[in-house]
Amino acid sequence: MSVSVRDRLVELRRGFHRHPEPAWREFYTTARLVEELRGIGVDDLAVGADAYDPADRMAVPNDEDLEPWMERARERGTDGEILERLEGGNTGVVAVLERGEGPTVGLRVDIDGLFIEEAADSSHEPFAEGFRSEIDGTMHACGHDAHMTWGLATLEAIAESDFAGTLVVFFQPAEEVSGGGCPMAESEYAADLDYLFAIHVGLDHPTGEVVAGIEKPLAMCHIDVEIEGESAHAGKAPNEGANAMQALGTLIQNAYAIPRHADGMTRVNVGRAEAGTSSNVIAERAHVEAEARGETTELMEYVKSRFRRAARGAADIHGCTADVEVVSESPRADSDPELVDVIAEVAGGVDGVERVVPTADFGASEDATFLMERVQEEGGLASYLIVGTDHPTSHHTRTFDVDERSLEIGLGVLTESILAVANRRPRRE
Repeated sequence: MSVSVRDRLVELRRGFHRHPEPAWREFYTTARLVEELRGIGVDDLAVGADAYDPADRMAVPNDEDLEPWMERARERGTDGEILERLEGGNTGVVAVLERGEGPTVGLRVDIDGLFIEEAADSSHEPFAEGFRSEIDGTMHACGHDAHMTWGLATLEAIAESDFAGTLVVFFQPAEEVSGGGCPMAESEYAADLDYLFAIHVGLDHPTGEVVAGIEKPLAMCHIDVEIEGESAHAGKAPNEGANAMQALGTLIQNAYAIPRHADGMTRVNVGRAEAGTSSNVIAERAHVEAEARGETTELMEYVKSRFRRAARGAADIHGCTADVEVVSESPRADSDPELVDVIAEVAGGVDGVERVVPTADFGASEDATFLMERVQEEGGLASYLIVGTDHPTSHHTRTFDVDERSLEIGLGVLTESILAVANRRPRRE
């Protein structure tokens, strides 16, 4: 691989790193992707709501939350025609490359950032090298900047190769809130895929290591609870109130008391809770943000139903009501061994790869599983692979970074794996 290609990968990744945008707010990011895709020569693009049904989205912010991000994109000189297509937070793009008869291959990469303030000290390379996030309180702390780079670079490499078939690249928004995988999976572009590749950087695997396919991603759901009570004077007449604060405390205690399940691992967490206005007022409202996870989709459903019951029961005990909303969710889907074998064989011959791990437990959750599940249900093969990187601290931390040597490795593994399956017969004839 030439030095110019390496430099191009770094340039792309650092450009995305400077401008992170959270879920469904990826206006500048999507426009930048469209411009890059057109520059590569890919004109078959489904942008925003053309890529999926907006009604299938999950965890979408309200208009007041979206507008400042749209305005920020305008101020950066983003193409107005593209921004019009992203109105309402309909971000993301699907690119289709058709090269004659052959399999239809999908590649999914995610594009959103996180609400984390990036480190600003000389030991943090993005700061030292001048590509730290330019948006306060937001950063690419999970490597999605690298993922977008792989999506673009792989598409360009395939376009310049002797690939025969169709390549569909999903630049998916809102992964961090499990909101964008479902609409992409329900779209026409996910129909009849023979193969699907999804990819992640790092995840505690070092530079030079490749995991050909994950196993046991946890099914998960995000849950919001609004508790409504009745305010009263805390000194004069506390008995006249319906204490949402007490209901909140009971809910938290009972949520963590949900029994574990004999059939496998389950998880529950109350990550955010707030209630009350003053020390002398019985709280009339409380808000909870929680999540439930399970080793299987069925186990996640078990925890979700028990959590819902705990919330309503806690509210009822204290004379309150509870509105429980499942904001987003994602199923479990495992990598297919047949495709894992292809990736593992290919990865062993890619420059920079020192160790190939056939499979590894994922241990977390990912909404790429929606796409994987659809492909598998329709007779195709899917795998979620990991390209290791030496990151100084864990994902979702203010000092997270990517070893840019891994960019070339990921490009090589993806490109060669796609070419390898393209030489096979389509799985549907």
